[in-house]
Amino acid sequence: MKPILYLLTLTLIIIAPFHGQIPIELYNLDTPTTIDYKLFWDIRLPRVLVAFFAGGILALGGLIFQSLFKNPMSTPYTLGVASGSTLGVAFAIVFGFSSMLSLFGFFGALFTVIILFALTLRLKSYETNALLLVGIALAFFYNAALMILFYLSDESQSFEIIRFTMGSVDVVGLEKTLPIIFASIGLLALSTFYKKELKLLLTSNDYAYLKGVNVKRTNTVLLVSVSIAVGVCVSLTGPIGFVGLIIPHIIKTVYKKSTEQLILPIFFYGGFFLVVSPEFKPKVQFLNF
Repeated sequence: MKPILYLLTLTLIIIAPFHGQIPIELYNLDTPTTIDYKLFWDIRLPRVLVAFFAGGILALGGLIFQSLFKNPMSTPYTLGVASGSTLGVAFAIVFGFSSMLSLFGFFGALFTVIILFALTLRLKSYETNALLLVGIALAFFYNAALMILFYLSDESQSFEIIRFTMGSVDVVGLEKTLPIIFASIGLLALSTFYKKELKLLLTSNDYAYLKGVNVKRTNTVLLVSVSIAVGVCVSLTGPIGFVGLIIPHIIKTVYKKSTEQLILPIFFYGGFFLVVSPEFKPKVQFLNF
């Protein structure tokens, strides 16, 4: 049953770029001068790829955060990385750097990661709870700073900021998909490498330590990796909620396996969910071209 489910979802993802209001003829896809070629290679395929890999990052990030914080309500945005990226984009919009929104969004997320671990190290004891509190405090600070930028912005800039905060995969061109593809594959590979540590950490830090896990190093590597991957994702798509919270719980219910066996299914179905989600279609409209 489950291999059939994998095959069905993969088939739907392959079909997705061909579905829309304007039909695409297959024989035109190798002719650069046709509308079908530009529509498929510049709009539909990039947006399906971004949706799939962004969904994979968010779902897998949710699994890792829920395991490390031992909190079923944790999401990839728990540490304030999305808020930092949003603030970076808002700063670029208000101060005239609209051509570099993704770059400012990424550096906003990266700056957040640096602050998180710089402050946490000064606490003299590495605890995920301390990191969680710092992340929440940063998120509140970023939201306050965002309100100031809203006050300084004009009507068109405010609209652009709000549109970014809604989340969207309306990218144009395959080159825009490369950062998020590399980030998602890197996060998937790293998660697979640390899958046994994740299983032990889900029980308790003390139990993992007794089993020979370097708890501090593992937590640092995984949290930084997820935060950077989420930063890349948010800088391109904006904050997309729900996926990182609910997909890990759904897959755990369906598969009923231990954490290390759920890494690939959660990544795959997180991407699938974002490609076909009806809730997301009105915002991005990548299936309606």
